[in-house]
Amino acid sequence: MKAEPSTMDIDPEEFRRLGRMAIDWISDYLAEIDGYPVLSRVRPGEIRQQLGDHPPEDEEGLDQILADFQKTIIPGITHWNHPAFFAYFPITGSGAGILGELFSAALNVNGMLWRTSPAATELEETVLAWLREMLGLPSSLWGIIYDSASMSTFHALAAARQIAGGSTMRTAGIQNRDRPLRLYTSEQAHSSVQKAALALGLGLDNVQLIPVDRHYRMGVSELRTAVQRDRDGGFQPMAVVATIGTTSTTSIDPVPEIGAFCRDSGIWLHVDAAYGGSAAVVPEMRWVLDGCELADSIVVNPHKWLFTPIDISVLYTNNPRVLKETFSLEAHYLQTSEGETGTNYMDYGLSLGRRFRALKLWFVLRYFGRRGLANRLRKHMEWARQLAERIDSHPNFERLAPVPFSTVCFRLNPKSRSLPPALLDDLNERLIGTINASGQCYLSHTRLEGRFVLRMAIGNLRTQFHHIDQAWETIQREARRLLTEVAS
Repeated sequence: MKAEPSTMDIDPEEFRRLGRMAIDWISDYLAEIDGYPVLSRVRPGEIRQQLGDHPPEDEEGLDQILADFQKTIIPGITHWNHPAFFAYFPITGSGAGILGELFSAALNVNGMLWRTSPAATELEETVLAWLREMLGLPSSLWGIIYDSASMSTFHALAAARQIAGGSTMRTAGIQNRDRPLRLYTSEQAHSSVQKAALALGLGLDNVQLIPVDRHYRMGVSELRTAVQRDRDGGFQPMAVVATIGTTSTTSIDPVPEIGAFCRDSGIWLHVDAAYGGSAAVVPEMRWVLDGCELADSIVVNPHKWLFTPIDISVLYTNNPRVLKETFSLEAHYLQTSEGETGTNYMDYGLSLGRRFRALKLWFVLRYFGRRGLANRLRKHMEWARQLAERIDSHPNFERLAPVPFSTVCFRLNPKSRSLPPALLDDLNERLIGTINASGQCYLSHTRLEGRFVLRMAIGNLRTQFHHIDQAWETIQREARRLLTEVAS
C-alpha cells in the first residue's frame, strides 16, 4: 500500500530531478558569479517583508521553493564566492568542498561517539594528521574539528583554565578564587579572545592587551612586564594568545620568543593561526609557524584560505588529556563497549552533536593536493605584493602595514597636499562606501593608530589578477572624484 504523502519524504525520482536542477543552478552560479554585484544591495528588512509573517499550513512544492530562493534569497546574498570579494578574509566554497558538504548533509551523521559513525571519527583523525603534515607541524599534536576559530580558542583557553585552576576547577569553578586568573594577548588580537574570557567567567578586566610594535606585533618585553606585574599584584597568569596573521593587518607575533617565555613561566600558549597558518602549506612559507612547537594549542581555519566551505576550524594541542578532563562527563546513555579503543570526540568539547565536517576537508585535500594548494596560495601572496607596490608608488595612496601574506592595508592620503586627520578619515570612509556600492568589488576596513584604513584581502579561489586590476582601477577612479570634490 502506498504511504500517505504527508508521512513520507520526497519521492526518490522527484528528488533526482530537483537535485539535477540544483546542481545545474550551482554550476551556473559558480561559472557566472562575476555577473552578480559582490555586496547585496537590499535594505534592512527588505528580505523579511518578502518572506511572509506566518509559516505555511500545507505542503509546498520544491519547484516553488527553488523559484523563491532565486527570487527572494539571492538578491539578499553578499557573494563570498565572488572573485572580487576582498573584504575580511575571503572564504571560498570550492567545487570539491561543496560536494563534500552535500554528501555530509545526505549522510546526516552525528559524530559524537566512535560508534555513532566510525568513519566520521577515523576520517577526522586522518585528515587532521594530513593537514598537520602539510603545515609542517610536530607529529605530537592531536587535532579536533570545531566550527570556528572562536570556538577553537574558547576550548583551548578552557583547557588553560583547567590547568591554572587546579584540581577544584571542575567542581568549584572560578568562584571566590584568591588569585584571579589573567589572560594576555596583543592589542591587535581577534575579538574571540575577549569573548572567550567572557564565556569562561574571567571578565574583560582580566584580559591584558599587550602593546604592539610599529609592525603591529606583540611586544615581548611588554608581555614579560605585564606578567611580572600581575604576579606581584596577586594575580595568576593563565594563558597567552599569540597571533599568526592578525585580523586587521595579518601581522605575525614573535611566537618563538613568546613560546620560550611561556614555557619558562609555566603559562599556556595558544596560537591563533586561523588565517596565516594555512600559508605554511607553501614550503617557503613554513617559517610563519616557527615557534609553534612550543605552543600548547594552535588553531588553523581551512575555511579561511584552504577553499573549504564554512564552517570548519581545526584545533591542535599537545594536551588532549587536559581538554578531555575539562569537558568529559560520564552520562550512562553515552557509554559504549569500545572504551578507549575508539576516540569519542564529544569528550573534547562543549558540543555533543558533531557534524561530519572532516568529509569536505578530505574532498578538498585530495582534489587539490599539497602542491595544488601551495600554488594557489603562492599566487595570492604574489598578487598582494604587486598591489602593495602599486600603492607604494602612487602619489595619492599610502600603505600602513607590512604584507606578509595576501592582505594589504592602505588609505587615500595625497602626498601633494596636507589634509587634516579628520578629513582624511572622512574621505576614506566615503571612498570605501562608493567602492562597495559600485558592486564591482567589496573591501573592508579597520583602524590603525586611530586612522581609518582600507583592507584588501586576496584569497578567493576564483580570483584572477584582472579582478585585482579592476578593483584598483575602481579605487583610483573614486579617489580622484573625491579629491576633486575636496579641491572645489
